[in-house]
Amino acid sequence: MITKKNVPADGFAGLKQNFSKDALSGFLVFLLALPLSLGIAKASDFPAIFGIVTAIIGGVLVSFFAGSKLTIKGPAAGLIVIASGAVTVFGGGEIGWKMALGAIVFAGFIQIIFGILKLGSFADFFPNAAIHGMLAAIGIIIMSKQIHSLLGIDPKLLKGKEPLELIAMIPNSLMHENAHLTEIGLACLAILVILSLVKSRRLKKIPPPLVVLIVAIPLGMALHIKTENTISNFSLVKIGNIFDNFKSGLINADFSGMWQNTGAFIQYVILFALIGSIESLLTAKAIDGLDPYKRKSNFNQDLIAVGIGNSITGLLGGLPMISEVARSSANVSNGALTRWANFFHGIFLLVAVLFAVPFIEMIPNAALAAMLLFVGFRLAHPREFGHIAHIGKGQLFIFVSTIIITLSTDLLVGVGSGIMLEMLLNVINGAPVKSLFKSTIRYQKETENLYHVFVSEALLFSNNAGLKKVMANIPASSQVSINFSHCKLIDHSSLVLLHAYELDFKNEGGSVVTEGLHEHIQLGHDSRSTYKLKSQA
Repeated sequence: MITKKNVPADGFAGLKQNFSKDALSGFLVFLLALPLSLGIAKASDFPAIFGIVTAIIGGVLVSFFAGSKLTIKGPAAGLIVIASGAVTVFGGGEIGWKMALGAIVFAGFIQIIFGILKLGSFADFFPNAAIHGMLAAIGIIIMSKQIHSLLGIDPKLLKGKEPLELIAMIPNSLMHENAHLTEIGLACLAILVILSLVKSRRLKKIPPPLVVLIVAIPLGMALHIKTENTISNFSLVKIGNIFDNFKSGLINADFSGMWQNTGAFIQYVILFALIGSIESLLTAKAIDGLDPYKRKSNFNQDLIAVGIGNSITGLLGGLPMISEVARSSANVSNGALTRWANFFHGIFLLVAVLFAVPFIEMIPNAALAAMLLFVGFRLAHPREFGHIAHIGKGQLFIFVSTIIITLSTDLLVGVGSGIMLEMLLNVINGAPVKSLFKSTIRYQKETENLYHVFVSEALLFSNNAGLKKVMANIPASSQVSINFSHCKLIDHSSLVLLHAYELDFKNEGGSVVTEGLHEHIQLGHDSRSTYKLKSQA
C-alpha cells in the first residue's frame, strides 16, 4: 500500500535516498537519449551536437525547476517538423538556424507566462482526434525525409522539399540508393522492429538505440564507409568539439528575424510554444499514470521549467525541449524514483560530449535515420487509424482531415482546422452553439464525502473547464455522481477527461460514477465514444 511514508523523498534528501536507482536509470536513459538527440538535431537542420546540448540543459538544469518527478526533458521528434521549417523559412544554413533560435527563446518566455497564468491544463482544450491527427502527420513528415537519409541520399537534394514532394521522390531514391549505407540503415531498422516485438521484460530494459549502435558502428567499419571514395561526407555523424561552437561567444541566437520576417517569426514562436507545451503536458500526464507512487505533476510548474529550459537552450543554440514520452517511459520502467534520474541522464550526456566525441563520430547517419524512421512510424502507426475509427466515424474524419491539411499546409493550420471541424461536428450532433465555450454545471454536497454533479446542455472539449473547476473543489477521497440526464452531447475528449477523474479519485479512495447515460446513444464502439441524447438522434 502506498503511504506518505514510503513515497520517495524529493530534493537532496531524495538524491541521498535513491542515488543508486536514479543514477542507473539516468545512465540507461542516456544510452537512449544520445543517438536520438543527435538524430533529432540533424533532422531539424541544427548542428548535431546541439541535440545533446539541449538534453544536457533539460537534465542538469531543468530538473531543479520541474513540476514532474519522472519525466525526461530533451529534444523531441514531434518538433522536428517545426524546427526544420523555421530554419528553412529564415534562409537555411547557419543563418536560418540562428534566427530559428531567436523564435525558440521567445517561445520559452511564452511557456513561462503560460505556467505563471496557470494554463497547465490548456492541452485539454484540444480535441483528442486533432491531437492524434497532428502527431500522425508529424510521423509521416519525419518518415518522408528519413527514408531518403536511410538510403544514403545526399541531404542537399532534400533541402526545401515539402513532405508531399519528398514522398514523390521515394521511387527515385530507391533507384539511386547507396548500397552500403542502405545495408546499415535496413539492418538497424530490422533490429528496432524485432526488439519492439520482444515480450521479455528483461530484454525490454535494454535500450534499442544502444543495440543499434553496437551493430551499426562495427558494420560501418567493416564496410569502410569512412574511407571509401564513393561515400560522401554525410555518411558519419560529425559534431566536433563543443567549445568550437562557442568561439564567438556563448549566445548563438539571432533575433533579427523578428523584423526581417515578422510574420514567420510570430508563426514559429506560436508553434514552438503551443505544440511544445501540448506535447510536454500530455507526456507529463501519461507518466503520472505510470508512476508507481501515483504522484501528481504540477503542470504549471513544469511549463515554467520547460520555458526556462527553452529560453536558455535557444540562446546557446539548442533545439526546443519538452517532456519526452519515450525517454520518460523508459525512465519509469528502469526503476527511477525521483527527478534526479533526469539530472543524471544530463550529466552522462555532458561527460560523453567532453570525452567521447571520437566514438560518437563513428555512428553512421543511416543508423540515426533508421531510429527516426521507426519513431515516425510509431507516431503514424496504422493501428491509430483503426483505434480512432473504433471511437467513431466523426472522430476518424477529424483525424484524417487534420493529417491531410497538415501535410498540405502546416501544423498550425492543420491543428486549427481539427479544432474547427470538431466544433462543427459537435453542433451537427446536437450541441447548442451557446454551449461551445460555456458549460452548464451545478453541484451539491449531500454529506461530508458525497457529492452530486449535474451537467446540462453539452460537455465538450471546448467547454469542460467548468467541470474541471467543479471537480477541483471536491476532495478526491469523496464519492461523486455526475448526472448527464439533461445533457445533449458528451464528446470523446470530455469522456477521456472523465475517465481520468475516475482513476484519480479511485487512487485517493474516492469514486466517480456517471448517471443518466442510458438516455443516450453512442456514436462509436469504444467506451469513450461520444454520447448523444436519444431525443437528438
